[in-house]
Amino acid sequence: MRKLLIVVDMQKDFTYGALRNEDAIAIIKKVRQKIEDFDGEVVFTLDTHGDDYMQTQEGKKLPVPHCIKGSEGHGLVDELKPVAENALVIEKETFGSVKLGEILKEMNTKEPLDEITLIGVCTDICVISNAMIVKAALPEVTVKVDSACCAGVTPESHQTALEAMRACQIEID
Repeated sequence: MRKLLIVVDMQKDFTYGALRNEDAIAIIKKVRQKIEDFDGEVVFTLDTHGDDYMQTQEGKKLPVPHCIKGSEGHGLVDELKPVAENALVIEKETFGSVKLGEILKEMNTKEPLDEITLIGVCTDICVISNAMIVKAALPEVTVKVDSACCAGVTPESHQTALEAMRACQIEID
């Protein structure tokens, strides 16, 4: 059985930085343990913006510069760097990554994937966006989200996102 774990945007700016979130900080140890215990391949996504962030649609709606490529906040949290050394890292310029879906389709063509699990932040923005892309790209592959290894902008929006994914046949653990 070929399994894949996608670790979504566990970056400094979403934890300790510009968009500091105590719930995101609280899951770091669980995320690391999940990665260490995972029997399969691991992929990390990085939210990645340029210096023009404030001129983008996202920047106008969320006027907090974050995850600017080359900045300290763009990097993975220090606690996860040791478990990311040999992993595929995909930079994404927006919430959901079409590139991620394309890479997964290619991986699946070479050797079929049986199960893909997503963890990370923010449940209600980037995790849900990427889970939906994964499900659309590979509709016959089991897609899961480990809710204990995710954090949303708020606890309420985290729960709402989990329910929305469940309605779209994404398994919630």
